[in-house]
Amino acid sequence: MKPKEINKVEIRNLQREDYDQLASSFTRVYADGSDVFWTPEQIDKLIRIFPEGQIVTVVDGKIVGCALSIIVNYNDVKNDHTYAQVTGNETFNTHTRKGNILYGIEVFVHPDYRGLRLARRMYEYRKELCEKLNLKAIMFGGRLPNYHKYADHMRPKEYIDKVRKREIFDPVLLFQLSNDFHVRKVMRNYLPNDEESKHFACLLQWDNIYYQEPTEEYISPKTTVRVGLVQWQMRSYKTLDDLFEQVEFFVDSVSSYQSDFVLFPEYFNAPLMARFNDESESEAIRGLAQYTDEIRERFINLAIRYNINIITGSMPLIKEDGLLYNIGYLCRRDGTYEMYEKLHVTPDEMKCWGLNGGKAIRTFETDCAKIGVLICYDIEFPELSRIMAGEGMQILFVPFLTDTQNAYSRVRVCAQARAIENECFVVIAGSVGNLPKVHNMDIQYAQSGVFTPCDFAFPTDGRRAEATPNTEMILISDVDLDLLNELHTYGSVRNLKDRRSDLYEVKMKKVSQE
Repeated sequence: MKPKEINKVEIRNLQREDYDQLASSFTRVYADGSDVFWTPEQIDKLIRIFPEGQIVTVVDGKIVGCALSIIVNYNDVKNDHTYAQVTGNETFNTHTRKGNILYGIEVFVHPDYRGLRLARRMYEYRKELCEKLNLKAIMFGGRLPNYHKYADHMRPKEYIDKVRKREIFDPVLLFQLSNDFHVRKVMRNYLPNDEESKHFACLLQWDNIYYQEPTEEYISPKTTVRVGLVQWQMRSYKTLDDLFEQVEFFVDSVSSYQSDFVLFPEYFNAPLMARFNDESESEAIRGLAQYTDEIRERFINLAIRYNINIITGSMPLIKEDGLLYNIGYLCRRDGTYEMYEKLHVTPDEMKCWGLNGGKAIRTFETDCAKIGVLICYDIEFPELSRIMAGEGMQILFVPFLTDTQNAYSRVRVCAQARAIENECFVVIAGSVGNLPKVHNMDIQYAQSGVFTPCDFAFPTDGRRAEATPNTEMILISDVDLDLLNELHTYGSVRNLKDRRSDLYEVKMKKVSQE
C-alpha cells in the first residue's frame, strides 16, 4: 500500500548496518521463480571499494530504494558484454578507479513507493557523481520487460523505436529515455534468466558534457604504488641516535624516489643489544625492548617529514601483561600509526628469548592501497594471508630475519606462493651481515624482493624485482593495483574466485585481544 503522506525524503550513502533492512524489503525475482538478493559480503565489498557509488533513498526513516554502481573502463563496456562480465561474476573485481565510466549495476524502489519519482532522484545523484569524478559517461544494461509480448513479430530495434515514440509502453526503457539516456546498442544474453526481455538488453548511456580528458590539472586517482625496500646491514651502533642516523639516511633515499612505502627488516635494531651482552639472552632482548616506544615516535616523525608510509620492520615490546612480543608499526605519512604483531614465534625465539605470539590478524587502510604485514615466520602459514586477502589486502609486506640460506628460502618460496594464491603483491625485506657482539644474532642472509602473481600481465616467474644477495642496498619497485583487478576477473586461473567455499573455509576464531 502506498503511503498517504511523505514528510521527508533523503538520498544518502549506503551503510553496512543498512543491510538487514534492505534484505527484508527488496528481492530480485528471476523467471525461474528463484528469489535472490545481494549478500552481506557483496554489499560490504561495494561499500569498501567505492562508497560514494552506493546510495539509498530513505523516506521518513525507512529505506525504500537503493542504487549500486562501479567504475569501469569505456573500452571494456562499449561493445557487447554480459552482466556477469562487467561485474566480475558479481565479485566487482572489475571496479577500477582508473576507469572513466560510472556503470550502474542495480536500481530498485520498493513497490509501495513507486510512482513518486524516487528513482529519478537516485539517477540525478549518479549524474552529479559522474561530473564530480570527471567520468566520461554513465552506462548500464537496461532490461526490456515488455518485449516478450512482441518478440514473435518484432525485432528489438523496432520495439525500441516504438517505445521511444510512445507507441509501446515499457516502464524501464521509457524511464531511461526520459532521463536523457540514449540507446547505444542492443546486447544478447546480458541477463541469462531474464525471460521477460527474451535475454536482450539495451546498452544505455548518458554523456557527461563537462568531462575533461585527464591533464596535468586533473590527476586521476593513483593505482601505481611505489615501494622501497631496505636491505639492512647489521653493524655496531652504540646509541639510538647512531642507529637512526642510518635509518634516516635510508628513509631520505627511498623518499627521494617518490616512494609510497619503505619497508625495514625484522629486528633491524638488534645492534643495540650489544649494550646488554653481559646479561642472559632473555634479559638482553628485554633490554632492547626499552627502546621501542622512542623508536616508534622517531619513525612517526620521519614518516611526516619525508612524506612516506613506513613499515618499521619489527622490534621487541613488553606489553601490559608483562610478556614479550615481536611487533612493528605502520607509520603513515599523515602522522597516524597502527601496530602489527608476529603471531607464530620460532622455537629459537621461544627458547632463547621467551617470546610470545600475538593474537591479531589485521589489514590496514593507507592512502594508496590496502595492506597487510606478516613478520618472517608468519609468511609460512598460508591461513593468515588468506584471511587478509578476504579483507581486500592488495600488498603484503614481510619484514624478515634469517641466518642461513635454507631459512631464507623458506621465507622467499612461501612469499611467492602467497602472491599466487592470494592474487596480491608480496614485498619482503631482510638484513645482511653479522653481529659478533650480540648473542643469538651471529649471522644474517637475505635477498629482498617484490613478488607478483604468475599470469600474462606479470613477470613470467613472478619476480618483479630482487636485491643483490647479502649486500646492503635499497630496492625500488612499482606495483600496479589495476593489474590485480584484471587478474581477479580475466586471469588464466583465478585462485580467489575458484576456491571451493562449498567444501571448506578459513576464518578467524573469536580470541580475546587482552
